[in-house]
Amino acid sequence: MIKYLGSKRTLVPVLTKLAEASGASTSLDLFTGTTRVAQAFKQTGHRVTATDLASYSLAFAKTWIEIDASMQEHRELEDALEHLNSLTGEPGYFTKSFCEDARYFQPKNGQKVDSIRNQIETDYKGSWLYFPLLTSLILAADRVDSTTGIQMAFLKQWSARSHANLVMKDPGLKVGSGTALQGDAVELASTLAPVDLAYLDPPYNQHRYFANYHVWETLVRWDSPESYGVANKRIDVRDDNTKSAFNSKKTMASSLAKVIADLKCETMILSYNNESWLSRDELFALVETKGKVEILDFDFKRYVGAQIGVYNKLGKKVGEPGHSRNIEHIVLAGPKQTVDRMTAAILG
Repeated sequence: MIKYLGSKRTLVPVLTKLAEASGASTSLDLFTGTTRVAQAFKQTGHRVTATDLASYSLAFAKTWIEIDASMQEHRELEDALEHLNSLTGEPGYFTKSFCEDARYFQPKNGQKVDSIRNQIETDYKGSWLYFPLLTSLILAADRVDSTTGIQMAFLKQWSARSHANLVMKDPGLKVGSGTALQGDAVELASTLAPVDLAYLDPPYNQHRYFANYHVWETLVRWDSPESYGVANKRIDVRDDNTKSAFNSKKTMASSLAKVIADLKCETMILSYNNESWLSRDELFALVETKGKVEILDFDFKRYVGAQIGVYNKLGKKVGEPGHSRNIEHIVLAGPKQTVDRMTAAILG
């Protein structure tokens, strides 16, 4: 799994227990990101719907949620990976933008990305292999990058991992069925089919995933956009239509309230933390229309970038480390019997 701000890696065991205790057979992961939670729900036997606005997230959801590993010929994927790994690197847009104009990857690996991504587009688009190969390429690039985990800057010195050679690996398809959708949560919520359990992990503040992971967005879209600034971000990062209502303090609460009201679900789990704009009381008020509410709190270490700071294009430190820990709130709402059972699964 890629390095990702807001990843729920440490909470997955808790969320999995909650999903199992809910008794649900269908679930929704509305802000799915890397699909880590959606994958966990799928592996409990749920039929999962995973949605997000990002193109790279759609690739992950198409790979890990929509595809049923038991229904595909795995040898086809192995052969495609072997072929793509054998390609000779040739410099192109990716190398210039992210290895020369910016320094996220060493040129040898940028050249491999250019060759492999072009081949995926010409030889595999339209086949079931397309999204698993895109996912594999993102994972391969993430293993050899030179960042702290977000693509707003890069390290002063090349990271140790950046010297390794880019190698695509089997992304690990999951058995089971699901659905992958791309779109804005506010617009999608009312159109989605009813589910037993809905999981919401909306953005917490002004930091935008579209900007933080612009390299992955470009890698999936493969549209050679104009770019700007030290981080060489896509020019459309500046466009209003790429901005989320959840990244604005003025619109966040009302947008979340609308999503919650529009979702057709029996039980809801909402993740939030103490870096957000909403208090515990406000979170409680937003979900109480769904039934009984319980809030569980968990103390976790923040992502690595918050601990070591941020560097500019010249390698100069431009940001100081933030606080090292935060509190994650898990809000449960639904029928009393179900919420009590879920709570007991965690607290005993």
